[in-house]
Amino acid sequence: MRNYEIMYIVRPDIEEEAQTALIERFNKILTDNGAEIEKVDEKGKKRLAYEINEYRDGYYVLINFKGDETAINEFDRQAKYSDDIIRHMAIREDDQ
Repeated sequence: MRNYEIMYIVRPDIEEEAQTALIERFNKILTDNGAEIEKVDEKGKKRLAYEINEYRDGYYVLINFKGDETAINEFDRQAKYSDDIIRHMAIREDDQ
Protein backbone atom coordinates (compact mmCIF):
# COMPACT_ATOMS: atom_id res chain seq x y z
CA MET A 1 0.00 0.00 0.00
CA ARG A 2 1.24 3.45 -0.89
CA ASN A 3 0.77 6.82 0.75
CA TYR A 4 -1.62 9.21 -0.96
CA GLU A 5 -2.99 12.66 -0.35
CA ILE A 6 -6.30 13.98 -1.65
CA MET A 7 -7.27 17.61 -1.43
CA TYR A 8 -10.74 18.65 -2.40
CA ILE A 9 -12.72 21.87 -2.28
CA VAL A 10 -16.34 21.89 -1.13
CA ARG A 11 -18.62 24.66 -2.38
CA PRO A 12 -18.87 27.44 0.22
CA ASP A 13 -22.66 27.83 0.35
CA ILE A 14 -23.37 24.30 1.63
CA GLU A 15 -24.96 23.94 5.10
CA GLU A 16 -22.66 22.81 7.92
CA GLU A 17 -24.52 19.53 8.54
CA ALA A 18 -24.48 18.68 4.83
CA GLN A 19 -20.77 19.54 4.66
CA THR A 20 -19.98 17.21 7.58
CA ALA A 21 -22.06 14.45 5.97
CA LEU A 22 -20.25 14.97 2.65
CA ILE A 23 -16.80 14.69 4.27
CA GLU A 24 -17.85 11.53 6.13
CA ARG A 25 -19.32 10.05 2.93
CA PHE A 26 -16.09 10.56 0.97
CA ASN A 27 -13.99 9.21 3.86
CA LYS A 28 -16.22 6.11 3.80
CA ILE A 29 -15.72 5.73 0.03
CA LEU A 30 -11.98 5.49 0.66
CA THR A 31 -12.24 3.03 3.58
CA ASP A 32 -14.80 0.86 1.75
CA ASN A 33 -12.24 0.46 -1.04
CA GLY A 34 -9.42 -0.71 1.21
CA ALA A 35 -7.80 2.58 2.20
CA GLU A 36 -6.55 3.31 5.72
CA ILE A 37 -7.13 6.97 6.54
CA GLU A 38 -4.28 8.42 8.60
CA LYS A 39 -5.39 12.05 8.86
CA VAL A 40 -8.28 14.27 7.78
CA ASP A 41 -7.39 17.95 7.96
CA GLU A 42 -10.20 20.43 7.39
CA LYS A 43 -8.40 23.61 6.37
CA GLY A 44 -11.57 25.70 6.41
CA LYS A 45 -12.95 28.33 4.06
CA LYS A 46 -10.36 30.08 1.93
CA ARG A 47 -10.34 32.42 -1.03
CA LEU A 48 -9.80 30.68 -4.37
CA ALA A 49 -7.01 31.82 -6.66
CA TYR A 50 -9.55 32.09 -9.47
CA GLU A 51 -13.29 31.70 -9.80
CA ILE A 52 -14.58 28.12 -10.15
CA ASN A 53 -18.22 27.62 -11.15
CA GLU A 54 -18.96 31.21 -10.06
CA TYR A 55 -17.55 30.58 -6.54
CA ARG A 56 -14.85 32.87 -5.12
CA ASP A 57 -14.35 30.86 -1.89
CA GLY A 58 -14.20 27.18 -1.02
CA TYR A 59 -13.93 24.88 1.99
CA TYR A 60 -10.65 22.93 1.74
CA VAL A 61 -10.28 19.33 3.01
CA LEU A 62 -6.99 17.38 2.98
CA ILE A 63 -6.90 13.59 3.50
CA ASN A 64 -3.72 11.53 4.01
CA PHE A 65 -4.19 7.78 3.64
CA LYS A 66 -2.62 4.47 2.64
CA GLY A 67 -4.27 2.63 -0.21
CA ASP A 68 -4.17 1.72 -3.87
CA GLU A 69 -5.65 2.83 -7.17
CA THR A 70 -9.03 1.24 -6.41
CA ALA A 71 -9.78 3.72 -3.64
CA ILE A 72 -8.47 6.67 -5.68
CA ASN A 73 -10.47 5.72 -8.76
CA GLU A 74 -13.72 5.34 -6.82
CA PHE A 75 -13.16 8.65 -4.97
CA ASP A 76 -12.44 10.35 -8.31
CA ARG A 77 -15.53 8.85 -9.95
CA GLN A 78 -17.84 9.90 -7.09
CA ALA A 79 -16.31 13.39 -6.77
CA LYS A 80 -16.87 14.09 -10.48
CA TYR A 81 -20.60 13.48 -10.06
CA SER A 82 -20.95 15.44 -6.82
CA ASP A 83 -22.15 19.01 -7.28
CA ASP A 84 -20.84 19.84 -3.80
CA ILE A 85 -17.15 19.22 -4.65
CA ILE A 86 -15.93 21.91 -7.02
CA ARG A 87 -12.31 20.64 -7.37
CA HIS A 88 -10.30 17.63 -6.25
CA MET A 89 -6.79 16.30 -6.74
CA ALA A 90 -5.07 13.08 -5.68
CA ILE A 91 -1.28 12.86 -5.27
CA ARG A 92 0.90 9.84 -4.54
CA GLU A 93 3.49 10.71 -1.93
CA ASP A 94 7.10 9.58 -2.40
CA ASP A 95 8.12 6.37 -0.65
CA GLN A 96 10.93 7.10 1.75
